[in-house]
This record gives sequence, structure tokens and C-alpha cells, in this order.
Amino acid sequence: MVMAYSYSSRTTKVIPIVVSEKHSSYNTTLGINDVQEPIRNAPPEVQKIIERVLTAEKDKLYMKNPRNINDDILKIVKEEVQ
Repeated sequence: MVMAYSYSSRTTKVIPIVVSEKHSSYNTTLGINDVQEPIRNAPPEVQKIIERVLTAEKDKLYMKNPRNINDDILKIVKEEVQ
């Protein structure tokens, strides 16, 4: 049995249905100072760890497949904790 479908030649206008109109409750107007505020308020030891981790990550940016960054971060944290 062969089934054939026939489509009308008229153009049908499709109206999209809005699934949700609820907007995110996240604050979208954050500035750079708002983002850096937890880092600035952190203890000096934590700031030093963050600075060293960011430097280690920046040193790996040139690599196509950065390797061992997790090991580097673990080493930094262990050195700073001791």
C-alpha cells in the first residue's frame, strides 16, 4: 500500500509560541569591580594562590592542547598550604 501526501499550495503563517516569559533572576549589570570583589576581599594567602593559578593558566594558553594544568594547580595549592 502506497501512501501519498498532498500539500496545499497556500503559504501558511506559523506563529511561534512563547514557552516562558520569566526572566532570569541573575544580575546582568555586573561591572569588573563587582566580579573582582570576592578576590579583593579574600585573605592574602588565597589571593596569592589565585594569582599563581592565573599565571600558570596564562602560561599554558599558547599550547594547542594544554596539559598538566590540574597538576600545576594542585602543586601551587600544596605549596601555599604548607
